[in-house]
Amino acid sequence: SVRELFTSWPIAAAAAGVGGLALIGCSSSDAATGTSTPATLPSSDVGTAESGTDDDSGETTAESDVDAPTDSVDGVQPVGFSTVEARVTSADGDVCEVCLWLADTADERSRGLMGVTDLGDADGMLFRWAEPLQGNFVMIGTPTPLSIAWFGEDGALVDEADMEPCLDVDTSGCERYPADGPYSAAIEVFQGGLDELGIGPGARLEILTETEASGCPPA
Repeated sequence: SVRELFTSWPIAAAAAGVGGLALIGCSSSDAATGTSTPATLPSSDVGTAESGTDDDSGETTAESDVDAPTDSVDGVQPVGFSTVEARVTSADGDVCEVCLWLADTADERSRGLMGVTDLGDADGMLFRWAEPLQGNFVMIGTPTPLSIAWFGEDGALVDEADMEPCLDVDTSGCERYPADGPYSAAIEVFQGGLDELGIGPGARLEILTETEASGCPPA
């Protein structure tokens, strides 16, 4: 049988079961802690806007409305987010089940991992949108490098990138990181962590339905 990848999305389905597939060793989230204050915001130059908030249409506020933190505090975990389980299948068929902080509202996507220095028990953060879009991500006030992977409607990997900190007061100079095509979801981890989750060329993402919970992994 097949399942819809994302509960509210009109997305092509992926296999629900993993029978006969080997589960690869996923990284321990305890080892994935570090310093991070990412502002991960799509860009209006290509369909959505670089700024502090966005909505399902991809429109956002101006960058001048966004605080650009320049300091970080160790041990700060995401606040106000639920978590969700997901399954990453590599091009070789290896399967890794992960638990991710979930950002699927305009406010949550605008906050992302800003100010976060510790992922807690999660492996990263999942951003998702109701409709596919194409835009840039920007590391406003982010003192530690991150890695990002974008996924399309069918769950296939669209692109990935390493993103460098931008602590400039004038955020207009912060580098923009575009995906090489439309995407409906993105996963952020501390830089270098994508391989440990099985994310690479040919990988596919399945967000498991009915797994959203306040804790990680969901009870």
